[in-house]
Amino acid sequence: MASKEGFLTNEQRETLKIASQNVEILSSSPKSPTSFLSEHHVKAPAGGKAPTAGIAVRHVRRSHSGKFVRVKKGIDFSFLCLMATEGGGGKGTWGKLLDADSESPIDRNDPNYDSGEEPYQLVGSTITDPLDEYKKAVVSIIEEYFSTGDVALAASDLKELGSSEYHSYFIKRLVSIALDRHDKEKEMASVLLSSLYADVISPIQIRDGFFILLESADDLAVDILDAVDILALFLARAVVDDILPPAFLTRAKKALPESSKGVQVIQTAEKSYLSAPHHAELVERRWGGSTHITVEEMKKKISGLLREYVENGDTFEACRCIRELGVSFFHHEVVKRALILAMDIRTSEPLIMKLLKEAAEEGLISSSQMVKGFSRLAETLDDLALDIPSANTLFESLVPKAISEGWLDASFLKSSGEDGGVRAEDEKVKQYKKEIVAIIHEYFLSDDIPELIRSLEDLGVPEYNPLFLKKLITLAMDRKNREKEMASVLLSALHIEIFSTEDIVNGFVLLLESAEDTELDILDASNELALFLARAVIDDVLAPLNLEEIGSKLRPDCSGSETVRMAQSLISARHAGERILRCWGGGTGWAVEDAKDKIAKLLEEYESGGVVSEACQCIRDLGMPFFNHEVVKKALVMAMEKKNDRMLHLLQECFNEGLITINQMTKGFTRIKDGLDDLALDIPNAREKFSFYVEHAQEKGWLLPSFGSSAADGSH
Repeated sequence: MASKEGFLTNEQRETLKIASQNVEILSSSPKSPTSFLSEHHVKAPAGGKAPTAGIAVRHVRRSHSGKFVRVKKGIDFSFLCLMATEGGGGKGTWGKLLDADSESPIDRNDPNYDSGEEPYQLVGSTITDPLDEYKKAVVSIIEEYFSTGDVALAASDLKELGSSEYHSYFIKRLVSIALDRHDKEKEMASVLLSSLYADVISPIQIRDGFFILLESADDLAVDILDAVDILALFLARAVVDDILPPAFLTRAKKALPESSKGVQVIQTAEKSYLSAPHHAELVERRWGGSTHITVEEMKKKISGLLREYVENGDTFEACRCIRELGVSFFHHEVVKRALILAMDIRTSEPLIMKLLKEAAEEGLISSSQMVKGFSRLAETLDDLALDIPSANTLFESLVPKAISEGWLDASFLKSSGEDGGVRAEDEKVKQYKKEIVAIIHEYFLSDDIPELIRSLEDLGVPEYNPLFLKKLITLAMDRKNREKEMASVLLSALHIEIFSTEDIVNGFVLLLESAEDTELDILDASNELALFLARAVIDDVLAPLNLEEIGSKLRPDCSGSETVRMAQSLISARHAGERILRCWGGGTGWAVEDAKDKIAKLLEEYESGGVVSEACQCIRDLGMPFFNHEVVKKALVMAMEKKNDRMLHLLQECFNEGLITINQMTKGFTRIKDGLDDLALDIPNAREKFSFYVEHAQEKGWLLPSFGSSAADGSH
């Protein structure tokens, strides 16, 4: 050890000590680059000549000629401190090591030349921001969409782009570009946002995107004079299209500076658009609705051009009209309606077959659309036979003609039946479907839930309940919001009265299994099915776990599975309950809290000296027979709190009149039983009182026999 220390003079040892202390101080500084401070000790090389012995040095390299050269990877920070302290130059000094380049130039002709000894340069590279790259990529998607109008392609391209965390910026970019275009592009932008909602872009991202837009309103107004008014219309349209909740406007206004253009946008949207009479229709048509055409309007156009073709026989003109419709994804409807016309007007069959053949050969109607058109008609033959008695026979004669002429793919036969004919359905099921269609139509006219339930009970086939649910929602989707609301309300009533949860689950599975076919007739079917599912959860018809059960019974890649995920997304949104309860405009339904308040008030009024008949009329006026279990529950709780049994007289009268059914009574008592532990905290004798009420109800025949044992367990 002594011989090694002999290489350093006392002065150098003292300098090294000071440098080491400086390194420790620097290494503790938060600004010091810690990657430079790791210690690597180098042993002295053989031969006793070790100018670096005992000093922390990184990657010191000796050339083939035996001399030190500049190293490639950097020198330890402590070594640099020592060099700075000692200085360079002079024989035997440490600083000389850093000047080795001048003494030993690299000779590329040297047999021992190593390219690694060459001096190196740091080359700078541009660091790209993923968000900037995303913004550039979506511009091409938006421009292509404005050129083609292909919503499906735009959705697919956006999915393939990935980076879903940036989708809120897609909304800003889309609207910003549309601001400076014609009404056609503005309308297309709104249609695209509605199509992407919940499927590609989540509700939260929609809200974030519009908030970013509002934040940038001041900048946009610099380039576009009427930016505030246009943005207000986009905002109002998003509310009308149900992709933004109305509450968003209030929250956004609070989050923005009062003097900002964003606040002006919100105020304009509220005052000029959303508060006007018939504002929904006004907003939807403001940009001319150039791309926003309803299914019914499209069907009318198709029927019109086909009838005109049958009159003039101009195949070329008919093909031109089909092409101008601009709905290649809806050409199956052309096929279906053309075939119906051929069956309805027998003399038109040759012309219709000629048109379909020509359209197929031109590539105007694709093979898949042709097959779908035939398949859609095959599924509705039973209903069609009511108007055209020979529909089945005529259809079966058209199929082989189309296949033999080469414009209908033979795969249609495989999908329609192994024997080559249209798959025959069980006669019992056929008859059931005919009867329930009449029952559902009658319900849409009368809004009489008890009568519908009686009609279903008279049919006596509860095993077909899932089929009823499928038919109910399918028929409702092709009608107005009033019928959709009535269908949701009816589901709640049926679940209480005669449908099990399993019936409901299986019904939705049937519905979602055929979702792709339903979308052929109803363009927005996926969104509407998701709303029916979400509404069923909000109405306590289904539990959230039932959605997972439904999803597990479907193919992962099918349209139905995507609809289930959309419903789950709707339910998980903030204030989902209020929004989904109003999804069909609240035609006959109330928010649950509103109904509970009304029930509590009418019971309080009755308890304070009201008349039984008047109370019964108030319950009837609620128009929510499926929610009468809440009347039972609140009446029993009030009886416990007031310590009088007057409420039992009201329940008896409701039961006698058939106003509250035995199922609703049982469910009301069950709700009390399930909440007895909590109730007992406020009403100490709740268990004893409930036991008395159960005995009274059983004596009067209010409860189902199955309630007996479970009530005993819950009341003791």
